[in-house]
Amino acid sequence: MGRTFTFFFFTLSLLNCALIIAAKGVGGALYNVATFGAKPDGKTDSTKAFVDAWAAACGSTGRPTIHVPQGRFFIGNAITFNGARCKNKGVNFDIKGTLVAPSNYRVLGNKGTWLAFQYVTGVSISGGVLDGQGDGLWACKVAGKGGCPSGLTNIGFTSSKNIAIKGLTSLNSQLYHIVFVGCQNVKVQGVKVSASGSSPNTDGIHVQSSTSVTIRSTTIGTGDDCISIGAGTTNMWMENIKCGPGHGIRPSNGFVKDVLFQHITMVNAQNPIIIDQNYCPGNKGCPGKVSGVKIHGISYQDIHGSSASPVAIHFDCSAKNHCTGLRLENVKLTYNNNKPASSMCAFAGGSSYGLVQPKGCL
Repeated sequence: MGRTFTFFFFTLSLLNCALIIAAKGVGGALYNVATFGAKPDGKTDSTKAFVDAWAAACGSTGRPTIHVPQGRFFIGNAITFNGARCKNKGVNFDIKGTLVAPSNYRVLGNKGTWLAFQYVTGVSISGGVLDGQGDGLWACKVAGKGGCPSGLTNIGFTSSKNIAIKGLTSLNSQLYHIVFVGCQNVKVQGVKVSASGSSPNTDGIHVQSSTSVTIRSTTIGTGDDCISIGAGTTNMWMENIKCGPGHGIRPSNGFVKDVLFQHITMVNAQNPIIIDQNYCPGNKGCPGKVSGVKIHGISYQDIHGSSASPVAIHFDCSAKNHCTGLRLENVKLTYNNNKPASSMCAFAGGSSYGLVQPKGCL
């Protein structure tokens, strides 16, 4: 049974006033950003309209919805949606259109996060496209001449809980696409992340100091990690993730334990199964140093497909903190049109079960 809405119209036709439309239903009021002055032309700065719509929704009771209609909405400034004083238990964002960042990367390149959510509870985002227009900054960084800003993350959540993102597309972020730091109970589903395979530091989804994070049915193609996991992250579930181009799923520091990779198909993957604790980008600042990350209890089950490199299984662990409790079970990987692949291990301990091809080195 669908919702029943009652519409209230307030007009002052004799005065130079805007038409304000509020729709009330079971969930709460509906706030259309166009009502607050947002223009779907891709040129007019609609930052204030989004800020005002958030203030109205945050100050209302029930469960309000901020609606973004079809069109391209230029957001020329970084926005912080602060939920510390919200009067409700959640705000829905229903996005039909595209939010567009400035094409000049120097305008916001040092602002940190374009769309930042802080201290929010129960925020859900459904649909929509975020276009970070980051290709100019990528070119600046790749040129290696210096003077480039650090870059802008498309959307980020800090110190927040009960977050749901479904059907959102993040395009061409200057830096990271989607970030969660210090969050609880996060659900991401049906999200698409897209950037050039040569775009630097454009991690698809970064999770840090967060707990109970679920990522399902998501497609990520970018120039860095598809999903990066920072210190302090616990109880994280990832399922049906399509990654490529990208550097896979990578923990950054601290310790990693009790991780299961299961039911994965590799298609010409550069490094299908890899633990690289000697990773040193550009060989700058870290050659000869040993990793402080402790790795234990990593399992690979039902992994099959093809490798773009001869070494399909590569466990290059720290000489100081050996990998322990690794497990390979029912793994079949070939190299370059069904040629035999190989495996390599260093300071890695564990066991193999069932069919494992290439033959494991544990």
